[in-house]
Amino acid sequence: MSSRWLKSILIAGSLALGGISSVAQGDTESIHFLIPGGAGGGWDGTARGTGEALTKSGILKTASYENMSGGGGGKAIAHLIETADQAKETLMVNSTPIVIRSLSKVFPQSFRDLTPIAAIIGDYAAFVVPANSKYTSFTQVVADYSKNPRSIAVAGGSARGSMDHLVAAMAFKAAGGEPKRVKYVAYDAGGKAMAGILSGEAHLLSTGFSEALALKNAGEVRILAMTGDKRSPAAPDVPTLKELGYDATFVNWRGFFGAPGLSDAQAEEYQKILKKMYSTDAWKAVRDRNGWTEIYKPGNEFVSFLEAQEKEVGALMTELGFLQ
Repeated sequence: MSSRWLKSILIAGSLALGGISSVAQGDTESIHFLIPGGAGGGWDGTARGTGEALTKSGILKTASYENMSGGGGGKAIAHLIETADQAKETLMVNSTPIVIRSLSKVFPQSFRDLTPIAAIIGDYAAFVVPANSKYTSFTQVVADYSKNPRSIAVAGGSARGSMDHLVAAMAFKAAGGEPKRVKYVAYDAGGKAMAGILSGEAHLLSTGFSEALALKNAGEVRILAMTGDKRSPAAPDVPTLKELGYDATFVNWRGFFGAPGLSDAQAEEYQKILKKMYSTDAWKAVRDRNGWTEIYKPGNEFVSFLEAQEKEVGALMTELGFLQ
């Protein structure tokens, strides 16, 4: 019998005997969201959107937020591990980059050093230009890239070899280009990457579709393409890479992790809170506003999903030259 199963049995026994913790009773009133990047990025939007839905629906009384940039997300992970004893009410948002950056040794930890709570949404990637850009289609960008790959600078809100970089490489590879020749300009968070294309430091922004949608709705950008299997109802005018003739799709999960050593009872309470959120009008408003897809995967299902993605992403990174 595994220690985890034994622990679950012991907890169940303690509940039957009346030794119920406040978390097991469902008395969680507040969550502190730790965000491993700056304001304006996908992690920031996911944490704050989740907190908004939970508080507006009355599931939580309060939610607080802490942005902690650095080390490609490694600073926040290390902080959560180091302060585990004081972080029982903290959930750290993360996504596919925790797999990518662990594989590429950006930081020494992996999802195995934390307590996976649940994946909650999927967000496609998108390619964006300023509203006044000369480019009105992704095929025009590909044409210039094909003539001179270094003429197209691609901005992203994360480090080289990260998801924004990887998705851009995938797209240009699907268009017949050499992925290693993608000129990628790394910024700390999506807001700074957006400033990069507005200033002319870069020509194209590789980012999450939800982030791109907010910028599009504000009239700041045009979205040239997105990486879904089909167009999103949130932006039906935006074509997919596949329909443009480039065989590439990608969806980035986003979800939450607790500190290492978090009890099964506490982890399950957080999972119940997040699952309950899906049925609220407040969540539906946040989800639809951001163009998110729901992909709830709690506990062990989340762990199995992460293990499978680690293998798939690792193979892709090796193929594209990001791993040896």
